[in-house]
Amino acid sequence: MTDILEYADQAWSGQRTLRDYHRGALREHGLHAVADGIFMWPAFGNVYVLPTSDGLFVYDTGDRRTADELYAAVRALTPAPIHTAVYSHGHVDHVFGMAPFDAEADGSGRTRPTVLAHEAVVPRFDRYRLTAGHNQAVNRRQFQAPGFRWPATFRQPDITYADRTTLSIGDERIELHHARGETDDATIAWLPERKALFSGDFFIWSSPNAGNPQKVQRYARDWARALTWMASLGAEILLPGHGLPVVGVERIRTTLLEAAELLEAIHGRTLDLMNSGATLDEILRAVRTPTHLLEKPYLRPSYDEPEFVVRNIWRLYGGWYDGNPAHLKPAPQADLAAELAALCGGADALAQRALELVERGEHRLAGHLAQFAADSSGAASVHEARATVFSRLEQAATSTMAKGVYAWAVVESRAALAGTDEITELEAKVVGTPRWSV
Repeated sequence: MTDILEYADQAWSGQRTLRDYHRGALREHGLHAVADGIFMWPAFGNVYVLPTSDGLFVYDTGDRRTADELYAAVRALTPAPIHTAVYSHGHVDHVFGMAPFDAEADGSGRTRPTVLAHEAVVPRFDRYRLTAGHNQAVNRRQFQAPGFRWPATFRQPDITYADRTTLSIGDERIELHHARGETDDATIAWLPERKALFSGDFFIWSSPNAGNPQKVQRYARDWARALTWMASLGAEILLPGHGLPVVGVERIRTTLLEAAELLEAIHGRTLDLMNSGATLDEILRAVRTPTHLLEKPYLRPSYDEPEFVVRNIWRLYGGWYDGNPAHLKPAPQADLAAELAALCGGADALAQRALELVERGEHRLAGHLAQFAADSSGAASVHEARATVFSRLEQAATSTMAKGVYAWAVVESRAALAGTDEITELEAKVVGTPRWSV
């Protein structure tokens, strides 16, 4: 059995990667003791369990794929009922583990466990139902998840709070604090007597997910402030929403402050350029993230990317107009593509040039031309070229966000070549293993 804290120590110092964690190997051993009386379920979205004399305190509940496994792991530890479960935020990989525990309570005639969350979780679930089809499409693409179905129902919180609240469960004092970061509904849990800090997705062993091109607004400045506050607490163990624990006061302080520094650098430079009147394109070319931070094992841009964070900062302060007047009321993409194809000798000429550019490593230009070619023509040769170009872009990309979008473009072109509008028929063949755990 892997010693999870030894593994975490080696990962923080760069001696090991998080590969075993991401592929679910640690779950095979059930709950892991990570501190005196605190247990970790290392799933895609981590779950933490704290037994008390009044029942279990649970921070986050994981996703629906592992709900039964979580239930079995908890019951292998203790038959005690859950007293209170807290959602760190409303993302679907954190809120779907309660069903077996609710069913258990119903079957034994007990009151169901209390679920507590920030008040903004409730409207989030309302929005998820309103935009179910869109979210299904986005998550299939982002995570390359064949057959993924967006949930239609959600386990609502029984109690919500606005800014902060304190729980007393058995002899445990648990302080809950709201902050905005990846979401507007995040809850940080701090156990002052234990010096244990449950950060949720404010820390995920990757550069902060403050960009995400396919999801709603993120809050880089608020995120940095939350990280700085957490760093001031003197925590002795940091328990993240994804990834491994971080142990030791100085190591935790360093980790959190460096993540804050990264966000502050991006936010400050972006805002300075916006205030100077720069366009979004100019800002994207000018903002540079400190390399020494991105090289840290726990801050590498493996999920999100700094340039996506720049775009989200622009969106927060500047709206959707990017400063290019041609983009204010643009021509339909297909019309623009057709005009460009006519100017350069046809869609095949665009596609051929895209292939030449990708061979030279000019991936961004290649992507533009491959897409223009496909928008102007449905010819097999054009979609073959588009699939080749975006396959190369996917291989070169480092973040899950970019990989998902590029791989989906390949799926689209393969579907066009197969003469079907039903992309899901080809997903498993083209995409392969879902990347939920990347």
